[in-house]
Amino acid sequence: MRIVLQRVKRAQVSVDNKIVGKIDKGIMLLLGVHHNDTKETADFLVQKCIDLRIFSDGDDKMNLSLRDVNGSALIVSQFTLYGNCSKGRRPSFINAAPPLLGNELYEYFVTQMRKQIDNVQTGIFGAMMDVELVNDGPVTMILEN
Repeated sequence: MRIVLQRVKRAQVSVDNKIVGKIDKGIMLLLGVHHNDTKETADFLVQKCIDLRIFSDGDDKMNLSLRDVNGSALIVSQFTLYGNCSKGRRPSFINAAPPLLGNELYEYFVTQMRKQIDNVQTGIFGAMMDVELVNDGPVTMILEN
């Protein structure tokens, strides 16, 4: 899995001009699933996202986790994170999981996040989505396993 994690003041995702997921303070995750990923991969990255200390404490140091600040998460599927642009001008997506596996592991990831975080919102797997966010910091991390 490959995740682009952004600390946000707010974020939302829309499909056909209808908001399907919206959060205030928290993290927005663009989640790509590799064809070799497993539930164990997802479990590791769920914990990493929840426990990563990227929120400021009273001394303005990045010392608090999503859990510590009772933040929210917006998770958006993004198979293009596995686009390989090394040859030619058209990306190859051979490393991305096929849709059935991608959706299964995306839904599993969301379920595991919801077991630990009160407010977890999502986009719609496979849909054309409009994503809006106010990046806080900006703080952006790339996570892989």
